[in-house]
Amino acid sequence: MPTYKLTYFNSRGRAEISRLLFAAGGVKYEDVRLDREQWQQLKPQTPMGHLPILEVDGTMICQSKAIARLIAKDIGMAGKTPLEQAQADMICDSLEEFGEKMLLFLREKDENKKEELKKEFEEKTLPAALDQFEKLASAEGYFAGSSLTWADVSFFAIYNFIDILMPGDHLKRYVNLSKVMGNVSSNPGIAKWLKERPESAF
Repeated sequence: MPTYKLTYFNSRGRAEISRLLFAAGGVKYEDVRLDREQWQQLKPQTPMGHLPILEVDGTMICQSKAIARLIAKDIGMAGKTPLEQAQADMICDSLEEFGEKMLLFLREKDENKKEELKKEFEEKTLPAALDQFEKLASAEGYFAGSSLTWADVSFFAIYNFIDILMPGDHLKRYVNLSKVMGNVSSNPGIAKWLKERPESAF
């Protein structure tokens, strides 16, 4: 098994999917958490000037989705066949697009406009996305195949973020997605991580 060093800020953000995957696979890694001053010192040495970065036996890669996909492959959670891998990739690509829509109100500076965008997201964008993902998840609670993949973990991570931003039982009428959440949270490694992970902002 290679040696891994994951570097990000002291928050969950774009690194949490990778941390969850490491936990699911029972893989040891160095979890480096930077403050802003430390990041400014490290930034010129990184491939593309942003975080997270993952060092694999000393080789540095960036882009959160590329990092998560690599970990998923290493722990056997990328999908068992080429078709399952494509299905998992499809979900993760869709979740990334969905996340960009969420960033519209998170990045808005004008408070009134921010509230308008947040309301539109919660009342229109979120239900439409959940309707779509519900159809793509199986009755057993998996997006690809019949076991946990990085697609399920990615959905779990982004939904947890939503639940912090706008608490509520958004999955009440989504049976398949509720099972996805349960399958991820009941993974022994992930359950342990959720219980013991460092306190940090999302």
